[in-house]
Amino acid sequence: MKARLDPIDWKILKELQDDGRITNVELAKRVGISAPPCLRRVRALEEAGIIKGYRAIVDEKQVGFDVTAIALVGLHSQAEADLVAFEELVRSWPQVRECFMLSGDIDFVLRCVASDLQAFQSFVINELTSAPNVDSVRTSLTIRQSKDYPNVPIEIDE
Repeated sequence: MKARLDPIDWKILKELQDDGRITNVELAKRVGISAPPCLRRVRALEEAGIIKGYRAIVDEKQVGFDVTAIALVGLHSQAEADLVAFEELVRSWPQVRECFMLSGDIDFVLRCVASDLQAFQSFVINELTSAPNVDSVRTSLTIRQSKDYPNVPIEIDE
């Protein structure tokens, strides 16, 4: 079931997506309410799971992850137990930063990071392709990132 949000909730979400470190007082000012109800609304959005958390966005390259790659994975079996087992295994691999189950010819797409090409190749050979139920793996190295905007596109009518 989709959450029912009023215009103030939408403004709160937009502001927090733009700056998760904003103070409650500043947030309240920007959305046009006083601080106490603003804090209650933020906590309600958190408790409802609409706001899943807060994090710093770290530049991968600046901290030594020079390789970003995409892996397309096909499995032998698409039985629910096999899909869940693969997902659990993927969560244990720190190199995999995002994982999506797909419909169509490919079962999963993984966004992976590694310190260098050798480290990525080692991960693919020693872990990914040798994982249970993995039938095929196709990888592509990224050349550059053209867009990185993880926020939800919230449009506010003023």
